[in-house]
Amino acid sequence: MKSVSQVELLAGSIFLIITLIACNSYADDDWIRQAYHDSIAAEQVENYGKAIDAILPVLRAYPEAYTPNLRLGWLYYIDGRYRNSIVHYEQAIKAYSASLEARNGMMLPLLAQQKYAEVEQQAYQVLNVDYYNYFANLRLATALLGQKKFKLASDVALKMTTINPTSVAFMQLLAQSYQGQGEIDKAAAVFNDVAILDPGNQTAAAFFTPQ
Repeated sequence: MKSVSQVELLAGSIFLIITLIACNSYADDDWIRQAYHDSIAAEQVENYGKAIDAILPVLRAYPEAYTPNLRLGWLYYIDGRYRNSIVHYEQAIKAYSASLEARNGMMLPLLAQQKYAEVEQQAYQVLNVDYYNYFANLRLATALLGQKKFKLASDVALKMTTINPTSVAFMQLLAQSYQGQGEIDKAAAVFNDVAILDPGNQTAAAFFTPQ
């Protein structure tokens, strides 16, 4: 089963049932409330199939609506069904084009399939609106690193460590970017900080392990 960070699991679970772009509102319908309740309860015990099944009746009632598609995009992602995830994230974006959370979400299944150029495209659309968006910058730097665009990746990671100086995620990306550019001393210095803040970090440990 796919490993999912607590931050991403929480982000996937917590959302508002808002007025839908499909012109109908279902915020007062008891069966909708129950569907989301059941879905979230199933997700919390990692029964992702049941969590998906709980939302499908909502989708059938509102197939073009933002919220159920966003929810299913997340659930299919953590269940490892990336193509399904992308379909629903795309529909969520179509329903509400201003949504940054949907674009940030869609980067997850794209990253899982190593579709780095597509991640880069989505990330820049988010950053054009919110330059310091944490998740968009994180996924952009990861995608750039995956494409061996080490200088660009280090620029993004350095930008974000400037305002998030103890973010292990960006520090690790910065160190890996330096390593990719052959700047081993810089990489070692940053990996050392990573090892201090996150003693169990395997990437830092591997860097300092003699080959």
